[in-house]
Amino acid sequence: MMRYIIFLCLFLILASCRRQPAEKARPAERKESARTAKPAQPVEAGSMPDTKLTPGATLDVTKDDICAKGYSKKVRDVPTSVKRQVYAEYNVQYVPHMYEVDHLISLELGGSNSIRNLWPESYNIHWNAHVKDALENRLHSMVCAGSISMEDAQKAISTDWIAAYKTYFHTDVPLVAQDGRSQTRRGRNSYR
Repeated sequence: MMRYIIFLCLFLILASCRRQPAEKARPAERKESARTAKPAQPVEAGSMPDTKLTPGATLDVTKDDICAKGYSKKVRDVPTSVKRQVYAEYNVQYVPHMYEVDHLISLELGGSNSIRNLWPESYNIHWNAHVKDALENRLHSMVCAGSISMEDAQKAISTDWIAAYKTYFHTDVPLVAQDGRSQTRRGRNSYR
């Protein structure tokens, strides 16, 4: 009888240690493993403008206007006094080569030089001014090629330019190097 009790105890112990089969997920329910799942990229402070200060503003222009060679040079006119006002509104101290006063809706997309379309954009964060410049160029090319309307490009960049970048570059991370040397704009005033 004692053998029987020992045998039964061993059997129960071994039975409880047996691995349970893994739950088989249906294809639609498959979960990404920790190795393949991409962590969400947090948006750093300063990556997006304050929508109360910079909601975006446009000029009354057409696709033909913005696609004409030299258009943005012709309309680019942000006086130093307005740039200083932008820095003051955002409570950002001007430091050379740290920020540029950028157009939320770029001139190349019909954006205005109004202070309602300007904000100090950093060069020293992940989602920086150079990355946004690449998006502006991509959207401008798409508008001029007729693959997106000027209004849709303006809405995409003014609503959430980082989401627009991810959409139009098909990536969750910037493809432009942080220094963005090939993306810099030459010949600007020292007070960006």
